[in-house]
Amino acid sequence: MIVGSVVVASIALLFAVPLSIGGALYIEFFAPRFIYRPLVILLDLAAAIPSLIFGLWGVEIFTSFGVRWATFLNDRLGFIPIFSVEFENFGRSPFVAGCVLAALVVPITTSVAREVYSRTPRDLIDTCYALGGTKLGAIRSVVLPYGKSGVFAGIMLGLGRALGETVAIYLMLNLVFKYSFNILDSTGGNVASMIALKFGEASDKEISALMASGLVLFVITLIVNTIASSIIQRTTPRA
Repeated sequence: MIVGSVVVASIALLFAVPLSIGGALYIEFFAPRFIYRPLVILLDLAAAIPSLIFGLWGVEIFTSFGVRWATFLNDRLGFIPIFSVEFENFGRSPFVAGCVLAALVVPITTSVAREVYSRTPRDLIDTCYALGGTKLGAIRSVVLPYGKSGVFAGIMLGLGRALGETVAIYLMLNLVFKYSFNILDSTGGNVASMIALKFGEASDKEISALMASGLVLFVITLIVNTIASSIIQRTTPRA
């Protein structure tokens, strides 16, 4: 289940990080002023949507799209072991679950990234313009370097949400106790969804095992946050 947690969270971040950074830059620097405020409000509201809603959306709506993408990957990249499957049951695969989890992580990460980019000193951007730079040049040379530590913090926040997600993974994946790095296979699960599934019918010893699993998940999340904090402190600009 630890392997499953890492695999699904990695897939989620692979999709979520580029979308979040691109969305934050668009809202802050390219969106017309009359839709800026509505976009910010919608983004904050999306970040507060319960994971159950994303899970139901994934099951009822997104799965059909995810299966098409998974089928395309299997057809074109099936010679790569992680995309090769014996039985084509893509609807309950870590890939589709990771895509749904990415939709859950994107609003949080985008909201943090947008807030960080909005705090870029305006005089630095204006100086870039005064030297003949374009908006894209200012973003590349000023905004992105200035906000990298804060954006990284937002990514780690999204990673923590992805590692501990319960309901969406519970609805999207078959819980199979098997090591598998094949993201298109109909196996997987994570620690949180395992605890939610097994806790109601567990014996005393099984409850102890589930509590230990929760402790392991807590330790993993703590390690991730500690590493993130260390990187942020090293990359934060000093006065």
